[in-house]
Amino acid sequence: MRRLGLGILVALLVGLSGPLAAQSVMQKTAIVTLDQEKLFVGTKYGVALQAKFEAESAALVAENRKIDSALEAEERDLTDKRATMDAESFRPLAEAFDKKANELRSAQDAKARDLTLRRDQNRQIFFQNIAPILGDYMVERGAVAILDKTAIIVSLGSIDITTEVIARIDDRLGDGSKVSKP
Repeated sequence: MRRLGLGILVALLVGLSGPLAAQSVMQKTAIVTLDQEKLFVGTKYGVALQAKFEAESAALVAENRKIDSALEAEERDLTDKRATMDAESFRPLAEAFDKKANELRSAQDAKARDLTLRRDQNRQIFFQNIAPILGDYMVERGAVAILDKTAIIVSLGSIDITTEVIARIDDRLGDGSKVSKP
């Protein structure tokens, strides 16, 4: 009977040592992981940046549709005129239309590239602004490195700091509206 009681005590101690060991691993780990995409879309700041990009993208798409519609109407008008004009008179009109259409499309392509560049720059600014928060968290965890979770093949879940860091970023930076831009 005494042996059975000792066995239960040992089993309890062994059973408790797993969670206790996991807690100490969670608190002090030399390397921690972070899901950068989840971090970006999981913070108020990242959500605000993404919403701004999506609004600007939607405005550009609407502008492109309006331009396309106007060009289609102008092309129909030009096609109607073609039936009443000789080739020599029509050619300058067609060339002018082609030049106008190509210039408009080039300008819209440039706007799309600029929008994508601003999105990428805003993302870089986001990560620059959260770097001090990540550094503080690393020190608290006793970590010497943060690795992107997507680069890790196998790890303990306890080294992923994404959720905790999202809460800190939201607490310190909110939606990023008061963050100074470099």
